Amino acid sequence: MLIVDSQVHIWIPSTPQRPWLPASPEIPAPHRPEPFTREHLLREMDGAGVNRALLVTPLWEGVRNDYVLESAQAHPDRLGVIGRLDHLQPEWRARVPNWLNERGMLGLRMLFRPTQVSMLEDGSADWVWAAAEKAAIPTMVFLPQAAMPLIDRVAERHPGLKLVIDHLGLTTGKDAEAFRDLDRVLALARRPNVAVKVSCLPHFTADAYPFRALHPYLRRVYDAFGAERMFWGTDLSRSPYSYKQNITMFTEEIPWLSAEDKNSIIDRKSTRLNSSHSQQSRMPSSA
Repeated sequence: MLIVDSQVHIWIPSTPQRPWLPASPEIPAPHRPEPFTREHLLREMDGAGVNRALLVTPLWEGVRNDYVLESAQAHPDRLGVIGRLDHLQPEWRARVPNWLNERGMLGLRMLFRPTQVSMLEDGSADWVWAAAEKAAIPTMVFLPQAAMPLIDRVAERHPGLKLVIDHLGLTTGKDAEAFRDLDRVLALARRPNVAVKVSCLPHFTADAYPFRALHPYLRRVYDAFGAERMFWGTDLSRSPYSYKQNITMFTEEIPWLSAEDKNSIIDRKSTRLNSSHSQQSRMPSSA
């Protein structure tokens, strides 16, 4: 089985020339006390048997893609990028039509914290969906589960836009508290252009490995979306468990997933994510 991680953050030290953003209620502190560079990631990938990974710039580095793109371009057989976009800066609009022409770029990520959900309601983000649909850019979206009806409207208005919900919309809490609005995520399954990332899940349970407390929620997601619209990922830098355990929780510890299901969830995700545009020709079929 080829193993592809759909989300990992990497970062380098803050410097006067390239400073991090100050920590705030909207900007968390770094997940680890030391920078987690591409060299650290590649060593962990090798140790766990992970073949490829999709990189996302962490919040404290700001809306930039320089380091993740540099990393993907240095290791095109192992790494790709889901780039962050600043929809509040007018100059970013001109970048969208050529977004996928950047070597290593496979998609974009939109992030809406609870205090930013109003951007989906007031129309300030509307131009992004239309531009991404026109340019055939797969788009990952992070927002709270309670706000999923707003993304349902986006998916309905833009049926040609591939949308992927990060971390099942999980933001805070453990177990039943964390998954309290899961029904709102499951309602998106009626939109064929929406998929979900079953990523960072150990962070949202008080259960220890193999995280059987997560199985009822995962089963509901599977029943709604099917394996073809579920993307495995770790968000490794903040995972409380090892890379290997993040893998085997799916490959060895969920008895109702068939071998074909596991292969679909853990492998081939970037082929599905990226099947509609020419950038695929520059990357291996599963990364």
